[in-house]
Amino acid sequence: MTNLDAPVIGHGRWDFTPLPTGGPRWPGGKRLAVYVALGLEDYRFGEGETEDLLPGVPQPDLVNASWRDYGNRVGAFRLIDRLQSLGISPAILLNTALYDSAPDLLALARKVGAEIVGHGISNSDSLAGLGESEESRYLQAVADRIEREESTRPLGWSSPWLTQTANTLELLVDNGYRYVLDLRLDDHPVRLNTSRGELLAMPYALELNDSSSIVGRGVSASEFADMIIDEFDELLAAAEDQSLVMSIVVHSFISGAPFRLRQLTRALAHIAQHSQDVWLTQPRHIYAALQATR
Repeated sequence: MTNLDAPVIGHGRWDFTPLPTGGPRWPGGKRLAVYVALGLEDYRFGEGETEDLLPGVPQPDLVNASWRDYGNRVGAFRLIDRLQSLGISPAILLNTALYDSAPDLLALARKVGAEIVGHGISNSDSLAGLGESEESRYLQAVADRIEREESTRPLGWSSPWLTQTANTLELLVDNGYRYVLDLRLDDHPVRLNTSRGELLAMPYALELNDSSSIVGRGVSASEFADMIIDEFDELLAAAEDQSLVMSIVVHSFISGAPFRLRQLTRALAHIAQHSQDVWLTQPRHIYAALQATR
């Protein structure tokens, strides 16, 4: 956690602290916590923000729509089953529109004990440009829908397209969120500075992320798997001196493709082989462990 007496950097949203050592271990005496965030996303056809495999296809763009829909029809089911076989229950970054468009997928997520993290109503949305009251209503609508479906409000938030406004962090606190999964400023959770109360930045992979790396930068499936393995091995070694968190971010329509799933499995199996040293968990359990040590 941050030192409240530490120097504040330019934007003031978090303080600077040097690399720490020591500190309490994670449950079971483990030093490295690993969670997998699985993006399950819904897009409005022909409007708003979009993620395309083949940019520039004119409307009506059934080509990219079919690529994205593959994730919710096929890829997500295979990903969840594969994660379960390796002892991993994911944190689902959920567009709540999927409660209507893919209810069977949410039934599976519920069955395997996935954590539901707020990720907007649709991934065609963006927080950018929203006024304070409009943004607050949006964040509340997401939390209310998840509570209605899951009987519990989400603790975590991840913005569609990682977008924020000057009000987002305060509004997340106001609407009951306790951590945000948009930022990678450290390898352990960091307290953010808000005027409303406590909000944690849970370590969130900006590069161990199939959207930014595979689609955005053209990284191959095998290279992506190697990145995960290298990150894990390096953090496991570093965790001899401190308790750390590693995250892996995948999306149903990207890593759910069969040839990518095969390579992702190789990386996750490498991690699972070290289960005696590693806490395979979810952000909500990391948050609870931190609260228990205060």
